Amino acid sequence: MTASGTGERRRRSPAFPIGLTLIALFFFAGFCALGAWQIQRLSWKRDLIARVDARIHARPVPAPRVAVKTDEYRRVRISGHFLHDKAALVQAVTVRGPGFWVLTPLATDQGFTVIVNRGFVPPENRKDYARPLGEVQLAGLLRLNEPGGGFLRSNDPAADRWYSRDVTAIGAARGIKGPLAGYFIDADAACGPDSLPVGGLTVVTFPNNHLQYAVTWFVLATMIASAYIYVMRQEWKDRRG
Repeated sequence: MTASGTGERRRRSPAFPIGLTLIALFFFAGFCALGAWQIQRLSWKRDLIARVDARIHARPVPAPRVAVKTDEYRRVRISGHFLHDKAALVQAVTVRGPGFWVLTPLATDQGFTVIVNRGFVPPENRKDYARPLGEVQLAGLLRLNEPGGGFLRSNDPAADRWYSRDVTAIGAARGIKGPLAGYFIDADAACGPDSLPVGGLTVVTFPNNHLQYAVTWFVLATMIASAYIYVMRQEWKDRRG
């Protein structure tokens, strides 16, 4: 303002519109790019959910010796005999409350060993559950290894404390001889509803918030564009005046 108080606006530098345009363009392009990326992620996630759903409901196929990423959640079947003396209990929280997964190695008829998640047992039944002997046949979902441990808790093989289904570490701790599959199988539920362990508790869910994220980024881009237009209109009016 002038000293006389007429309210005249101070004229900005001629470089102001250029700088403002560059800044607005940078943020507008960035937000639009993030929105487009989330749309791509949405398409990928929907395709993933469809593929996993098809695997889960497909007829079981023979369990492979080696599994790859695309084999996860595939329904497989296997036969052999359990090595109950080498079982491990992994802490778990399920729809039935806290307890343990019973992970038992299965010496297969194909000449390798695969660890089977036989199901859930509550803490009071950690030693009191069924241990079938002889030849068994089972089906379930192929799951990839879970190395390291759980949230903020690392597996402690020396103390026999397990927080994730790390089949490699469990196999080493239990001294399993011969080839060991690098995955485990979540076994289907047994025939008896009250039998332990309780199988068939695998929860297959994939967070899919990509559409909300995309809308958020595009709204921010729109806000940037609207703010830029408003400021530039005011600048144009001031310069005309």
